[in-house]
Amino acid sequence: MSFTRATLAAAIAALPFATHAADEADTTLGAVVVTAPQMRDPLVVVNDPKAPQVPVPASDGASFLKNIPGFNVIRKAGTDGDPVLRGLAGSRLNVLLDGAEFHGGCGGRMDPPTAYVFPEAYDRVVVVKGPQSVRYGNGNLAGVVSFERDTKRFAAPGVRAFGSLMAGSWGRADGVADVTFGTPNVYLRANGTHSESDDYEDGSGRKVHSAFKRNSLNIQGGWTPDDNTLLEISAARSEAEAAYADRPMDGTVFDREGYGVKFEKKRISELLRKIDVQADYNYIDHVMDNYSLRSKPMGSAAMPYRWNNPDRETHGLRASVELGLSAATVLTLGADRQDNTHTLRAGSSATRAAIPALGSLARGKDLEAVTTGIYGELTHELAKADRLVAGLRHDRYSADRYVATSGARNGSASENLDGGFLRWEHDFANQPATAYIGLGHAQRPMDHWEATTYNGLTATSKLDPEKNTQLDLGLVWNGGDITGSLSGYYSKIDDYVLTRNNNTSSNVDATRYGMEADVAWRFARQWTLRGAYAYVHADNDTMDKPLAQTPPQELRLGLDWQGGAWTAGALARFVDSQDRVHVGYGSVVGQDLGKSDGFTTLALYGNYRINKRAQLSAGIDNVFDRTYAEHISRAGSTILGYDIATTRVNEPGRFLWAKLNLALD
Repeated sequence: MSFTRATLAAAIAALPFATHAADEADTTLGAVVVTAPQMRDPLVVVNDPKAPQVPVPASDGASFLKNIPGFNVIRKAGTDGDPVLRGLAGSRLNVLLDGAEFHGGCGGRMDPPTAYVFPEAYDRVVVVKGPQSVRYGNGNLAGVVSFERDTKRFAAPGVRAFGSLMAGSWGRADGVADVTFGTPNVYLRANGTHSESDDYEDGSGRKVHSAFKRNSLNIQGGWTPDDNTLLEISAARSEAEAAYADRPMDGTVFDREGYGVKFEKKRISELLRKIDVQADYNYIDHVMDNYSLRSKPMGSAAMPYRWNNPDRETHGLRASVELGLSAATVLTLGADRQDNTHTLRAGSSATRAAIPALGSLARGKDLEAVTTGIYGELTHELAKADRLVAGLRHDRYSADRYVATSGARNGSASENLDGGFLRWEHDFANQPATAYIGLGHAQRPMDHWEATTYNGLTATSKLDPEKNTQLDLGLVWNGGDITGSLSGYYSKIDDYVLTRNNNTSSNVDATRYGMEADVAWRFARQWTLRGAYAYVHADNDTMDKPLAQTPPQELRLGLDWQGGAWTAGALARFVDSQDRVHVGYGSVVGQDLGKSDGFTTLALYGNYRINKRAQLSAGIDNVFDRTYAEHISRAGSTILGYDIATTRVNEPGRFLWAKLNLALD
């Protein structure tokens, strides 16, 4: 599969200006520029990935999430950072793509699940904060991120299309084409994406080893005989390469193949409201080496040239039924299963010419794991303004681990894991506000990487599952000129898996608490003031230390002006210093590097709605070209041809970008 900028540009440019007799409605393209997505329902944030984003539009899933209050991203280079929610990362944050949960292949987290996401290929991104749902699989101690597509049934034969082109500093170029052909009975949807960038420079003009290139193609075919029935088959293919500034190897292959089938049936009877069944297959093939994307390899004198080739195969199955037990009570019952197989092969040589070919070496299996879960989630209207939402979940997890080079068994694990939550929600009379308080509990087994960092590949059963018990409470306000939310949480995590220097792991107990707030106030007809705040405090109770990898508090303030087809604004980000650190400790995602200084950045943006089908947006990020790094970041690595390594991987300097969005509906 191969994409070029010219091919994508030609395909996208043709879409919005073609005439079609079956156009059903005007496009919904608006002049919205998303700077800080808001919580509109208790603990749930829904964002439109096709709307213009500030700062620079995202090239992967993690960089898209960082605009949501409570999220941070651990930077490694130009792409594929690790998302962090309320200080928790890795397998503590469930990530689903079209309902399918899968994991990357790299033990060094080159490829978290969000690395295989181009956000604009999806219709919405749903975030559930905290252990306040049981529908999305095991392990959501931090929360859930779901990238979703929703192809509406056609009322008459027609075509829908969306496209965008973006260009920016350092050779950044993105393109998206999303086209759906359909009738009331069937549809075919295809979208392709391309994103690339050269090495970026930090605020001091130092080049960062960070170039990347990624492509994806997704196809969905559906049968919709009526408004209540859907049968869909899908296929996905993506490929990428990326240079990394934080390690001695780069990612030269990130290949994903995915297939899925989904069936939905709604309004079957008063009791049986909905049936959902979904089966998925995902295969990740990842190659990393120390010579393809850099001028000189980093390795030992005897074996300076090295490559590793892990892969992961995931089979997933989900099924649920929604029952209307009464006019006031809805119960969803479901089950899910996930099978994972991970293998590895590697090669090395004193000379590049003598490196063994990729296909000449056999793969060695190092993991087989199965997670099977059942759950029930209930919503009960207590009265007109009050409701209870509750859920229970049980998972059975088993894993066998092997030494990839010999095939010898290297330990096993078998766990029964329980979770659940209870939340009360109250709608205020005569006020556009909802208050809530919820208590949730989730359990998570050690993931493959945590197991292999336990005392250097020894018996894996000695690490106990994590257990998070968390209280969430808050207020959501959806008024006319003022919208906003305020949320707080208090968490006790027993047997938190703490990693030291990325080679040993142990269980500790931890206490966390924090808050998030967001507000948008339209104080005049053309003016809106926006703000978002996030704070988390975390302690390692066992060692009487701060819990490592805790982000500092952060405030965002934005001001928007809208007049007719024009929108303009500014977004300032104020990040505090962080001196609560535990150097060398953290998780498989990263460890604390030391104290960090605070910083302030400013972004400016504008948007022009050309017509109902087209809009142009542009912006400048890091206006003052500041040199800075996030507190939670990977350490800079020494790479020949680049300036001396930094303590952290610095963020990009001043970045200019422009983007054209087009739509046909």
